[in-house]
Amino acid sequence: MIAECLVVEFAVSGDDCPLAEASRVGVTIDANPPQLRADGNTLLHFGAPDDERLARALDEDDRIRYLHRARTDGRATYRCLSKHPCVVHELVSEGFVVESLSYRGGDARFTGAVVGYDVLEGVMNRAGETVGVRLERVHPLGAEEDRPVAQRWNLTSRQEEALRAAQRMGYFDVPRGADASEVARELGIGKSAFLERLRRGQRSLYAQLFG
Repeated sequence: MIAECLVVEFAVSGDDCPLAEASRVGVTIDANPPQLRADGNTLLHFGAPDDERLARALDEDDRIRYLHRARTDGRATYRCLSKHPCVVHELVSEGFVVESLSYRGGDARFTGAVVGYDVLEGVMNRAGETVGVRLERVHPLGAEEDRPVAQRWNLTSRQEEALRAAQRMGYFDVPRGADASEVARELGIGKSAFLERLRRGQRSLYAQLFG
């Protein structure tokens, strides 16, 4: 039995897949692992702030078929079939267990796991044969990391989403990389709603960290 599982994160540039291309309109797309069909087409399930520019870009992409959008509370969830192969499948074929994908400005982040350093070496060799795939982070998987963040820290999904967006956009940096209005706009919600989710999420985190 392999004793060590590794958490890995890849940064991807130059990918011409439909989600990477659509994210160039200025929104962040958070995707579930794509499902590859036997005919080579891919089933996609992803979410983003409800933005007509994104919906239009996806609808006009002739590689996308059967696009469906469900909208609620400023967010949109999409399901569709893509006729374009995903770069992540190249890594999966070598042993990368993909857990989440995020696209913004044409670039992507793939997060997941590999079982042992031998598998990681094979994944890295395959990554070197694809467009712009770079290993950003790797560390051993701890027991706590095997549960979703929201479950581990008793956050709601919306609180976790607000905290993640704030961290990604530099809201907590000194000086700040983005203000509350910019993060709220990215999430597709009002500034007051973002700040309320942020404060409730921080309160929950601090209560558990500091008792």
